Formats: sequence, C-alpha cells, structure tokens
Amino acid sequence: MEHEAADENTRNHLAGRHLLLIIGGGIAAYKVLELIRRAKDRGLGVRAIMTQAATEFVTPLSVASLTGEKAFTDLFSLTDEADIGHIALSRSADLVVVAPATADLLAKMANGHADDYASTALLATDKPVLVAPAMNPRMWAHAATRRNVETLQADGIHFVGPYSGAMAERGESGFGRMAEPAEILAAIEALLSPVPLLLSGDGGHEKQLALLPLAGKRVLVTSGPTHEPIDPVRYIANRSSGRQGHAIAEAAAQAGAEVILVSGPVNLPDPHGVKVRHVTTARDMLAAVLAALPVDIAIFAAAVADWRTAEEADAKIKKGAGTMPQFTLIENPDILATVAKGAPRPGLVVGFAAETDTVLDHARAKLERKGCDWIVANDVGKGTGVMGGERNTVHLVSKDGIESWPTMDKTEVARRLVARAAAALRAADPQA
Repeated sequence: MEHEAADENTRNHLAGRHLLLIIGGGIAAYKVLELIRRAKDRGLGVRAIMTQAATEFVTPLSVASLTGEKAFTDLFSLTDEADIGHIALSRSADLVVVAPATADLLAKMANGHADDYASTALLATDKPVLVAPAMNPRMWAHAATRRNVETLQADGIHFVGPYSGAMAERGESGFGRMAEPAEILAAIEALLSPVPLLLSGDGGHEKQLALLPLAGKRVLVTSGPTHEPIDPVRYIANRSSGRQGHAIAEAAAQAGAEVILVSGPVNLPDPHGVKVRHVTTARDMLAAVLAALPVDIAIFAAAVADWRTAEEADAKIKKGAGTMPQFTLIENPDILATVAKGAPRPGLVVGFAAETDTVLDHARAKLERKGCDWIVANDVGKGTGVMGGERNTVHLVSKDGIESWPTMDKTEVARRLVARAAAALRAADPQA
C-alpha cells in the first residue's frame, strides 16, 4: 500500500508537466524509448529533439509514436522554424532532459555552441537541464570531458550517471554507461518535486538544489577487506574486492548524498564525488567510521577480518624445518555493532552477511545480534563467483521479513539498495 501511495503522489505532481527530451547520437539512445513510455505513464508530456546522429540509432517515427508529437530534427525546417520553433520548444517545457548526453553534446553545452537544433535549444532554454551522460570510459575520463563536466556543474546543470558497466564495444567496461530509464525518471521526479531543497549559497544568497532522493543527507559506507598484519610480509584478510561497497558509495553520491567511504585495501579507483578514507586494519576502520559520525545512513559492506594476532612480529617469521609458528588470535572490534548500538546512531544502519551455508538463518541471527536495521545477505560459497566478481544475488533481511532480489550487477544492487534506504528515511520522517 505504501508503494501504491507513493506512486500516486508521484503521478499527482508530474501530471500536466512537460519535458523537452534531447536525444543524442549514441548506442544508448535505444533506452530513451523506454524512458518516454515511463514518463508518459506518469502523466508527463514529452516532446523530443533528435540530433542527426541520434537518427542513426532510433528513428524519428519511433520517438514520435511514443511521444504523440513530431520528433524535431532540422533546425532549418521551413514549417517547424517559421515561428522560431527551437526557442518555443526550449521555453515551453518544465525540464530539459538530454539522454544520451554524448561527449560532443556536453562539449557544445559547456562552450556555448549552437550549430544544430539540439545545441541551439539548449543555449536558448531558461529551464532546468538534466543530462544523462553516455560514452566510452576513456572519453568520460579524458581531461577535456572532465573540464566540460566541471563547467556544466558550475553552471547548474544536473547530472544522473554515468555508471560503471560493460560497454557496447567488445571487451570494454568502466564508467560511461548511461543511467537506466528508471534512474533517469527518478531524477526527473526529484527535479520536478514541488518541495525543493534550499541551501545557503555563496555570499549569503540562497540557491535552489534539486531534491534528489538523498540530497542533504550524509551517508557512510565501508568497503573492501581489512589486512591484519602477522609480520611485515604476511597478514590475515577476507576475500573482498570492494566492488559492492564502492558501487554503493557511488550510487549514494548519485542520489545526492554527501558520502564518506571508508575503504580497506582494494585495487579500485575512488568513486567520483565521494570522500574516501583509506585504511588498512579493522582498528583503523573503526576509528575512521567513528570520526565520520554523525550520518543519516551507515552501510557496512566491508569484509572486516574477525581476528588479528595478539602480537605482530617485527621481522619476517622464518620457515623452520619441522616447526610451525604458533599464533594467539584475538577478536577485532565489531564495527557494525558499535555503531548500531552506540550514539549518535544513524537513522538507518545496514550490515552485510557473506555466508556459505544456511544464509538466511545466519543473516537473521546477525540482525538480532548486531542491533542493525537491515542485513544484506548473500551466498559467497565456492563456485558462486561473488567474491571479486561483478554480479551478486542478495536477500534484504529486516524485522519485517526477507526480500530476495534476482541476480544482478553489483552496480544495480547498489542502486536498488540506495533507493530503498532513501525511501526508508522518507517513511520514517516525511518532513525531513
């Protein structure tokens, strides 16, 4: 019933609003057809401008059939431009959405170019603009693109994505994949929300920011393993790549949160837009976590080593014939329980349970023992490929029951978890 009420509220504030959708020329253009369908289903009016390159990926007829309006492509059309149509289009919408926002379109926007229908409308609009970038990872990481993105962000352009994942090019993967239609629609809903978030800007002036699902919230995420030294060469650790935790941190940042990621040793780049604290041991991680408090949400995805040696050897322990070193192990601090049962306690505390057998039984017991709100449980047994892999199958365990999710990319698990966390905060305090 809660989801039905939320959907009805969304339709109420979207009904009668209008989007101008600018479709760029990239393989991800096929996704805009689903975006149009979802937008229309929520009562949004949609008109579309297509770049010439976009028509190589989706046809104007397909776009027109879904929007119920002509798809505009020609800046010099004698009929469309008789009354300066690109100006009227850019001003009549409540929001302009660019998807896919190619590197070329971002460069034109950042530098004020106006040499086709799309770029001219973007330069002429006085409405908010949301872009969903999509391009090859090397193009996204290029210094020129980074400069253009920084310029656009400073100009007040809103971004959704891009995310990490497989590219259309064989063997290519990384940041550059366009957000899914549901994610773009969530950003549209936030930008068209009747309740904007006001924050103090420079010089005492107020500036209006889009009310993204986690705008104004602080989120703490832990990720990766911890390394507990035995001697200067060896250590105790868990098999964790950090992929899931890093994906959660990035998803929370994309949802508008201020994110602090406390990461153990991993071979991953720091997520974009996230404050990262690099640590090595469980004790380091606990100190960094406590220093990050207070936060609204804490998600503990790190695979913290349960034990460490009572004493760390100063020199490498040498192998001796017929002798085995003896170690005394002591427990590491319980970071999840410390935060869940301490103060200031976050509004939502989420733990992870990586299990190899009776997964749900262990997860329910951990939920009770640790005092957290949710446990994200998964099977990491031999042959599952979860540890170090890119896909995950999880169960969201709470006092209300168990919700089993299908197998999906870890980036998709992250987005779904962040969306559920944002919804839980809103349900707990609708005025927040």
